[in-house]
Amino acid sequence: MKGLKIVSTGRALPAKVVTNDDMSKLVETSDEWIATRTGIRTRHFCEGEKQSDLAEQAARRALEHGKVDPKDLCACIVATVTPDHSAPTSACLLQQRLGLPEDIPCFDMNVGCTGFIYALQVARGFLLQSGRPYALVIGAESLSRITDFTDRGTCVLFGDGAGAAVVKLEEDSLYACTLGARGDAEAIFIEGPGPERPYIHMDGQKVFRFAVEAVPHCIHVLLEETGLSLEDIDWFVPHQANKRIIDHVAKKLKVPNEKFYQNMMHYGNTSAASIPIALDEMAEQGLLKKGQKILCVGFGAGLTWGGALLEW
Repeated sequence: MKGLKIVSTGRALPAKVVTNDDMSKLVETSDEWIATRTGIRTRHFCEGEKQSDLAEQAARRALEHGKVDPKDLCACIVATVTPDHSAPTSACLLQQRLGLPEDIPCFDMNVGCTGFIYALQVARGFLLQSGRPYALVIGAESLSRITDFTDRGTCVLFGDGAGAAVVKLEEDSLYACTLGARGDAEAIFIEGPGPERPYIHMDGQKVFRFAVEAVPHCIHVLLEETGLSLEDIDWFVPHQANKRIIDHVAKKLKVPNEKFYQNMMHYGNTSAASIPIALDEMAEQGLLKKGQKILCVGFGAGLTWGGALLEW
């Protein structure tokens, strides 16, 4: 089987850093209240930057890190719920800015926080049909644009950022993916284009219950498909929504917490960008070694879930 390999990664964060103390000036909250319930200490907000700018920066870094020529890409997929425009898509803007070939698919995907995982699987499909060796997958969000800063339950959670990965096929390389959805218009929703500014609405308790069910489900499906055990996985890289969710899952699976990479304390929930940002951060820190087994798992609005198990 031709598995999917990550060749290189890149990330981009807005310059503006917003602390929990900053948030306490907007709503009745405190650093202690936010940190103990979510694990989040700071997040980045766009101030002049656009979502497409972050996507471009992350993509350029991924291409540079992998020494990949844009002309060798067979597809460009941007996972996002916050594009600059309904049209043109962020991916089409990147086609122009990065000088990508004009005869390849470039499009956005809206799958909420699971978007990067969905995009990986779609990219693999294009690679299987293309003569070009690489695909570009990006998660990019500007969630501060759709955050209601009078809603204490949501405004402290989200941040802006982008993460990108260049991927390729590799013969006999470990790869498995599982995707799923359960339509739910109440757990997390954002109004569509219209005269009123859209905001994120979320039922926190409902999302927590969903997440602690969906994440172990994805992990078990992937382990069963590959014949691997929990002990065989070197790193679990989950969507960075909430420290309590990840800690709960680790305890439920009886896996050491340190095997679940966490960085939401620095960035908050960056939706589709959170997993690729984490992967780039891990690569930069030298945590990812050749041959390690990495299990990425996402969950979010839709409701959607997805996991990808691959070898670094």
